[in-house]
Amino acid sequence: MNAPDLERELEWFTQRLDGRLTAYFGAPLPAGGSLAADAAPDLSSSDAPYAEFVRRHGLSTAERLAVVLALVPHVRPQLLDVFLTRNKTFDRPFTEFGCRLDAAGEVVPTGGTLAFVLGGTDLAVRFAVESMFSRDHLFAQQDVLRLVPAYADQPLLSGTLRMAPEYVGLLTSGRPYRPDSSPDFPARRIETAQAWTDVVLHPSTLSQVQEIETWLRHGDTLMGDWGMAPKLRPGYRALFYGPPGTGKTMTACLLGQSTGRDVYKVDLSLIVSKYIGETEKNLGRVFDQAQHREWLLFFDEADALFGKRSETRDAHDRYANQEVAFLLQRIEAFDGIVILATNQKDNIDRAFARRFESVIYFPVPRREERLRLWQQGFSPKAALDRGVDLELVAAEHELCGGAIMNVIRYASLQALAQGDGVVTADLLRRGVHREQAKEGRSA
Repeated sequence: MNAPDLERELEWFTQRLDGRLTAYFGAPLPAGGSLAADAAPDLSSSDAPYAEFVRRHGLSTAERLAVVLALVPHVRPQLLDVFLTRNKTFDRPFTEFGCRLDAAGEVVPTGGTLAFVLGGTDLAVRFAVESMFSRDHLFAQQDVLRLVPAYADQPLLSGTLRMAPEYVGLLTSGRPYRPDSSPDFPARRIETAQAWTDVVLHPSTLSQVQEIETWLRHGDTLMGDWGMAPKLRPGYRALFYGPPGTGKTMTACLLGQSTGRDVYKVDLSLIVSKYIGETEKNLGRVFDQAQHREWLLFFDEADALFGKRSETRDAHDRYANQEVAFLLQRIEAFDGIVILATNQKDNIDRAFARRFESVIYFPVPRREERLRLWQQGFSPKAALDRGVDLELVAAEHELCGGAIMNVIRYASLQALAQGDGVVTADLLRRGVHREQAKEGRSA
């Protein structure tokens, strides 16, 4: 979808680069006259993601060239080979071209490369390029482009020009960036094939969940068009608490599904470390990558991270409390959606609880809700024996939704193993007994 537009952009970039090199090795262009030169291709009639991105942000000629240059290593890396031309006087590549070889031997552009393409050695152009990477510029605010230094105290424009993976995907293939779980990103994407009609929640719980959905749909309008950004904190924080199996994870997935957002469940086994300072670094990687991406971050068993601070008796307690304070700062400054889930609300540090926009209780389902879970849980191909009274089962056994589905799984598999596909009352009783035994209860 983006290919036709990118072909035009790359042709424009190539012409601009050829002109710059010709001017550099021949007659120089007038000082300061290059930033606005060369009209960019007209993309007004295109509905591709690349064209829509350019229009939405009103990119200038210089900004568009920066975006194209950052994409070149991904789509047409041979365009950068010209920067390997060696300066015969010093027997080395031209410093003013800015490009360098990465660890894999690939040519990568830097901020200096962009400055050269835009204005050669013109200092005014170089300073204008530096302003593109200030904190208040679109590139930084939306995490589109950044300059990655190779070492500390390196000149700003010597940093490698990098585009965020999300935008590389959007502006090339048109597919969103979805990272895999790894030590560098200790979270995994979760989703569900179910719909809101499949989830059974207490009416009060559902009403509060719908408030979060309203924020997901209209929060940007509230903060931007209504001018509330200076008055309200960025992002949204919610706490789900209640017994296991009451639908907390499913609800998080449905919130993402219904609003077109990816949901990432943070892997606490990769986050929490016994080494001082490592937990903060690991969690920081998650928040850094999720910033500006409209993902929904889900922390299950969140009290492992956001638990109560203890009295300071030794250095270990002091560092543990500092860790909680760090987490508090990160979650409060995050501009996305964070949902913490726990079985025990009282285990969450009060400093976190005060900062939640929503605190939602997921209770054990009532009798009528359990009946709905039983009724809609079985496959249409399952045959319930005449002796099965789901109303009686719902009334007699106080089970959460997750436990009910475990019983249905067990009974259905046993029915298939019997060869007739009939779910009997005895199979249900055995399944219920198994679930109650897990919880230390007798049938």
